[in-house]
Amino acid sequence: MSVRKSLRILVVDDMSTSRGLLLQALDSLGIRNVSYATDGKDAIQKARTHPPHLVLSDLYMPEMNGLQLLQHLRHDPTTRRIGFILITGRSDEKVIRTGKSLGMNNFLPKPFTVADMKATIEAVVGRL
Repeated sequence: MSVRKSLRILVVDDMSTSRGLLLQALDSLGIRNVSYATDGKDAIQKARTHPPHLVLSDLYMPEMNGLQLLQHLRHDPTTRRIGFILITGRSDEKVIRTGKSLGMNNFLPKPFTVADMKATIEAVVGRL
C-alpha cells in the first residue's frame, strides 16, 4: 500500500475557511484518511484516541496555539512520535526556532500551493 493511501493526517485549525483549504489540498494530493480538530484540546483528544501519522496545525488558535499543541503532543508517550507540521502566515525566525526546539518536523508558510504542501509532507513522511 502506498504512503498516500495509508497516511493518517489530523488537520488542526480554528478557522473553517483555512481548514477547508487544507482539507481540499490534501484531497487533491489523493490523501483521503484525514480528520480535523477545531482547537488544540480537541486535537490532543483525537491524537490520543486515534493517533495520526502526521498533524498539520495552524499556529494561531484560541486557548492553545500550535506550539503549545506541539509541546503537549511531545510530552505524552502516546503521541510523542507523531509527525508535526506547523502552518502559519507568520514565518519569523523565533517561531521556527521555537518549533524546532519543541520537536516540529517541518513548517509550511501561508499562503501555500498544493505543490508546497506536498513537498513539506514528503520531507517528513517520504514520497507520496
